[in-house]
Amino acid sequence: MSNNDILLEVKHLSKKFADSEPLKDVNCSVRQGEVISIIGSSGTGKSTFLRCINRLEKPSGGQIFFHGEEISDNPAVIRQMRQKIGMVFQSFNLFSNMNVLENIITAPMMLKNVERADAIKNARNLLEMVGLAEKITNYPDELSGGQKQRIAIVRALAMEPEIILFDEPTSALDPSMVDEVLAMIRSLATKNYTMMIVTHEMRFAENVSDRIFFMNDGIIYEEGTPQEIFHAPKKDSTKIFINRLKTFEKTFDNAEFDLMSVQGEIESFARKQFMSNRRNMTLQLIFEELVYELLINRRKNLFPITMKMFYNEVLDECEVKITYCGEKYNPLEEIDNISVTIINGIVQIVDYNFDGKNILNLKCK
Repeated sequence: MSNNDILLEVKHLSKKFADSEPLKDVNCSVRQGEVISIIGSSGTGKSTFLRCINRLEKPSGGQIFFHGEEISDNPAVIRQMRQKIGMVFQSFNLFSNMNVLENIITAPMMLKNVERADAIKNARNLLEMVGLAEKITNYPDELSGGQKQRIAIVRALAMEPEIILFDEPTSALDPSMVDEVLAMIRSLATKNYTMMIVTHEMRFAENVSDRIFFMNDGIIYEEGTPQEIFHAPKKDSTKIFINRLKTFEKTFDNAEFDLMSVQGEIESFARKQFMSNRRNMTLQLIFEELVYELLINRRKNLFPITMKMFYNEVLDECEVKITYCGEKYNPLEEIDNISVTIINGIVQIVDYNFDGKNILNLKCK
């Protein structure tokens, strides 16, 4: 990496709060045109890292260099730097009293002295690019979550930043709206924008990034290409995180619950993990035919009933564990039951045991 390629450099960055120290010793360099995804468990300092770069948080120690010049605590320097380092927040941060156009053109006009006519022309071009030109006069409360986030990204682009920081841009969105925002970020990646993206969307990070930063214990614990981090991590904590199981758990204390609500929660879980429609349907059928029909509807003395769904992102494997009370009872032994026939057709491995409680372990096909 030549010095001429380095846009941003971070040396020994630390941040302490009264009761925590999310950043201990962060070091990295970012090249122009590079897309970097920052992953890690919640609470490992990912968002704090971005906020320190943009000086929304004042670092406790260390240095940050932009184009080789250190970003100081001078307010004038920070204001100038923020014109070149865009920030997209998870909660959109649009001005609710301004329509879409005013949200986009206000900063270029106020901070960069762009003429209003030129700012409007640029805003229209950007909105056309993201397919939201018809929303130019709408207010934020008239937009969906996905549309708000795309407008927030357009607002950042209107400042013509040299690097854009994304702080979990899809975490506040309904699953149905995630794809449209991720597609927009993918499009920006093809246009040579420099981006740092804090995300929990692992498949997206693998597909869009040049490099991955895995943060753990206040540092960039391991970095590498998507292939290296997701398929050949070198360090134990990285391996544990990458191969972690995503889980969905639901406990039923009685038969009084909203069936459609639970179905929606399962679908949301499946969509967040980018599972196929077939896999989503498998999980739905396990709940409807096994948990709802065989355990809840037909028997009244099995509560509480707990259903846990596990998904391994890397292996693309899904398992379901169902625990329930009562006497020893394996509903899948009822071979003449249509629900049992359905379940046997969609699961690969069935393991039943009784240890004070009934336990069914299913591996989806």
